[in-house]
Amino acid sequence: MLLEVKNLRTEFKLKRGTVTAVDDISFTIDKGEILAIVGESGSGKSVTSLSIMGLLQKPGRVAGGEINFKSQDLNKMSQKELQKIRGNQISMIFQEPMTSLNPVWRIKDQIMENIMTHMNISKKDALARTVEMLDTVGIPSPAERANDYPHQMSGGMRQRVMTAMALSCDPELLIADEPTTALDVTIQAQILELLYRMREKFNMAVLLITHDLGVVSEAADRVIVMYCGKIVEEADVKSLFAQPLHPYTVGLLKSIPQIDDESDERLYMIKGMVPNPLNMPSGCSFSDRCDSCMDRCTKEVPKLQEINGHKVRCFLYEAKEGELNVK
Repeated sequence: MLLEVKNLRTEFKLKRGTVTAVDDISFTIDKGEILAIVGESGSGKSVTSLSIMGLLQKPGRVAGGEINFKSQDLNKMSQKELQKIRGNQISMIFQEPMTSLNPVWRIKDQIMENIMTHMNISKKDALARTVEMLDTVGIPSPAERANDYPHQMSGGMRQRVMTAMALSCDPELLIADEPTTALDVTIQAQILELLYRMREKFNMAVLLITHDLGVVSEAADRVIVMYCGKIVEEADVKSLFAQPLHPYTVGLLKSIPQIDDESDERLYMIKGMVPNPLNMPSGCSFSDRCDSCMDRCTKEVPKLQEINGHKVRCFLYEAKEGELNVK
């Protein structure tokens, strides 16, 4: 086991109250595995990744739980200790490469800085490594493009640069936060293929943060579905797509357009909106949007239960003799 997150709780203390963005979640990632976390905006996906990296900005803070990377609790490390791990053993691709890259530094200088911070090599060797990584991620004429500034590259190229930077020190875990957002479908496919090849080449684990279930079906081994800071379902990719259990997951899958659907019916849409985190509904946080809501759903919070390797947080299912029993 490479990463183990246990009962992670992340809070934001605001003037109007405390928002629990990540609420007691637990999961593991093994070496060479691609784990996807999916959910709507506000579900806690990105906050989870920032909590792991130790990059939360005030007023956010990790209020409880453990983040064990190779049996070391990252929560208990100082910033100096974390800096030795970040960008080295654990790397991250952020959502928007244009804001993540320094606009006044050449591409080569930004990648070389990361390499020389974590690897004991000369500036000449760091430049050679930079060009090698740009070539690995598919940047044409990498030696020449290394001299470019970020604004001289397309969105897809900047995403590749961010990937090259993240992979430059051969990390054991790569966190990719919405790596295909705002890219056209052709570039999306190329970025996903690149991540898959890097996983195969380096036996690297990937935590893929996304709201796109199409991306998940192509890239991931296992999937976690989050809603309002909680894990509501967890399964391997085939099981989740073949037999989604939680009504929220069912709604997400029904919302995906089907190319072979010739009906005139409007695309399915989950009713309502994600609740205000300062005014959460009592009981199940999805109860006010759920077509299968029962009376107890508005009063009690369901527990995450595991049956035959498939986890679900819903009163529609009860664990009984190792089988799922639908209410």
